[in-house]
Amino acid sequence: MKRTPSNPLPIWSFAGVVLAVCVAGCAPDGAATDSPEAEPPDPPRASVAENAERSGIVTTDSGLQYEVLVSGNGATPGPTDTVTTHYHGTFVDGRVFDSSVERGVPASFRVDRVIKGWTEALQMMKVGDKWKIVCPPDLAYGERSRSGIPPNSTLIFEIELLGVQPSG
Repeated sequence: MKRTPSNPLPIWSFAGVVLAVCVAGCAPDGAATDSPEAEPPDPPRASVAENAERSGIVTTDSGLQYEVLVSGNGATPGPTDTVTTHYHGTFVDGRVFDSSVERGVPASFRVDRVIKGWTEALQMMKVGDKWKIVCPPDLAYGERSRSGIPPNSTLIFEIELLGVQPSG
């Protein structure tokens, strides 16, 4: 399905992902709500919950959602290992905020020095894997803003694990 202004993508589409941002406890104007019944049910939460029911989507205990796009058979990194990846990060509306793929240069970093969602996912991946992950705000930057990423943003990544350099 092709996205056009008159034909937006469905909530979870692998041609281009669109999920709604999960912001708990706030009314549309940003004011805190007194009770869960003060506002109608949060459509983003329902959409993420519906996505969890899709075939091939795995949701971990932490709330990280992932789908294995390509299966590799190499090493799995530990928390202090350095990994080399290609990744493409988007907001829920599909806007790209960072992409090693677009830069054409893989990125290397220690597994325990990235957002929680990445740390969790990388330690389940094998070299050669390519996954699509959805990091809810508490597994991304939470209430902090960072390099153009607003607070409480749900972030979506395609990550390809290219290599692992063991620590020590």
